[in-house]
Amino acid sequence: MSAGATTVQAAAPQAGAPRGAASAAVPNAEATGRRVEEVLDRLAQRDDREASAAAEELVRVLMDFYGAGLARIMHLLGSGTDDGGPRSALLGDDLVTSLLVLHDLHPEDTAARIGRALDSVRRQHPAEVAEFDGDTGTLRLRSGDSGCPSTSRQAQQAVEAAVSCFAPEVTSMQWETAGERPEPALLQISRRPPTAATAS
Repeated sequence: MSAGATTVQAAAPQAGAPRGAASAAVPNAEATGRRVEEVLDRLAQRDDREASAAAEELVRVLMDFYGAGLARIMHLLGSGTDDGGPRSALLGDDLVTSLLVLHDLHPEDTAARIGRALDSVRRQHPAEVAEFDGDTGTLRLRSGDSGCPSTSRQAQQAVEAAVSCFAPEVTSMQWETAGERPEPALLQISRRPPTAATAS
């Protein structure tokens, strides 16, 4: 048995409730470990060391990611929470949120998760939603930071990172400064038409 498969078999979650009605079977640690081992063995039989090493690295990266998520969940459940209770603490955590969104398990819609993202950085980097287009995935944000350009850019990057984590369906973000107004329409000035006196 390969090291990657052993890790998966040891760390994969035990059988639990299916994610949805469409689930045909509930996965378990033994079956998952065996499946991963078979895939890695098939890659090894191709005598492609690079592909085999990449596959094992992929397994390790995913296990680290999910392991960190489970550890964060256990920490939040075991530590003191605010008035919102453990559910609020879990939904307010960026790592837990990313796992829930990844598997379409997050109970909140896009607008609520964008709000959570902005709340998570608002003390340092205030920003408000100007408009979100769900069809294109474009989010327009209004910045409340009037500092120097370099500081403003760092603040925008922090906000964008939070939004990307809480609401990955946002594919692009545009910024406008607080109090910014659309430019007025350009008036077209033409020559004055001739009057009756000048035309005669």
